[in-house]
Amino acid sequence: MPEPGTTALVILLPAAEPALAAARRVDPALVRPGLPAHVTALYPFLPDALLTSSVLAAVRSVASAVSPTEVRLAEFLAAPGFAALPAPSLQPVTDAVCARWPEVAPYGGRFGPRPPAHVTVAMGGDEETLSRVGDEVRPLLPLTGLATALQLVALTDRGWEPRMDAPFSA
Repeated sequence: MPEPGTTALVILLPAAEPALAAARRVDPALVRPGLPAHVTALYPFLPDALLTSSVLAAVRSVASAVSPTEVRLAEFLAAPGFAALPAPSLQPVTDAVCARWPEVAPYGGRFGPRPPAHVTVAMGGDEETLSRVGDEVRPLLPLTGLATALQLVALTDRGWEPRMDAPFSA
């Protein structure tokens, strides 16, 4: 479990909320509370205490080089303890964010230097439970929406809270 002060850069995708709602119907504990449906661009990001005005300006700069992006979520993937919707159209955005902060290993390096862009639908759960999640989510696909900004979020004692929105404006 991350500590308060942990931050992340995410791309909110409200169009994916029906998939998270489906997973919650199977088991509410599968969906992390506090953040709406999103693709993680970089987690963990810099600690909250290191978010200087120059870091925030760099986040805005990266976002300003990106155009609003149509996202089509058409596939459900499950692996042990994890279910996701791949979001390949956002891979260039996550790549650009990771390239800007090469000293920050995405997910602490657990998934390599270039993890695939995705919406996490469920964390945890056994094979049977994730199969039931898939049965609920697949009929909803494809889901489509527009990604319009990077959002910097920070974990506080009250949960994940937005710190800044940086619109895509290229």
